[in-house]
Amino acid sequence: MLNNVEQAKIAISNSYDKIVSDCRKVLGSELHYQAMIYHVLRIEGLVSVEQIGMNVKTTIKHVKTQFLKDRIAKKNMNYQSDGIEIIPDISIYHNSINADWRRRNFENTLKHTLYSLEIKASERQNGRLTFSEIKEDVLKLKAQFDETKLKHGIEIGLGVMIIDIAPTDEERMKLKTLEEVINLTKEHDVDLWYFNREKQIGQGGYTLDDSELEEGIYKRK
Repeated sequence: MLNNVEQAKIAISNSYDKIVSDCRKVLGSELHYQAMIYHVLRIEGLVSVEQIGMNVKTTIKHVKTQFLKDRIAKKNMNYQSDGIEIIPDISIYHNSINADWRRRNFENTLKHTLYSLEIKASERQNGRLTFSEIKEDVLKLKAQFDETKLKHGIEIGLGVMIIDIAPTDEERMKLKTLEEVINLTKEHDVDLWYFNREKQIGQGGYTLDDSELEEGIYKRK
């Protein structure tokens, strides 16, 4: 049973090598990788089925953060309200959620989250992962952190896992993009888990040091 953020992070860390190994064997969509990661967290991370959800819709009422206010403002006027739904890819909950993360239980879903993990994959046809789309997920995570702290006085764990295993360099993230993502996740205290076909970043938010950045995460031509 997981009772705090550090235990949730350790569960991901203990699962990470298996996640990397399994995901490198297949080419699929982000949803497919989410399902694979969910499975490995259950088996390798020993996260109980009562504490892990995938694509859980959580409504945040009376939002305080500017990021979520801006999201509401972008919606059609007929559908605007003082609340908004967020949908983390994978959520790890405190056992006090009682294995109930239905939409009607949104207040407890927000309150009892231990760790929110977003998954990004290099599956774009004729394109690659961009900084702007990863930034959107990081800021959404930070908004969830801020809303939870403001409403319930609780600090949750945050992470982004990037699966950059596309078979050609042209389909993978640019090194400059990865460097920008590293800086962004550091700024917002979001754990970064990144791997391509040769290298990986991870284990509880470990990031490349300067010498590794100079060497490059990619095989240079």
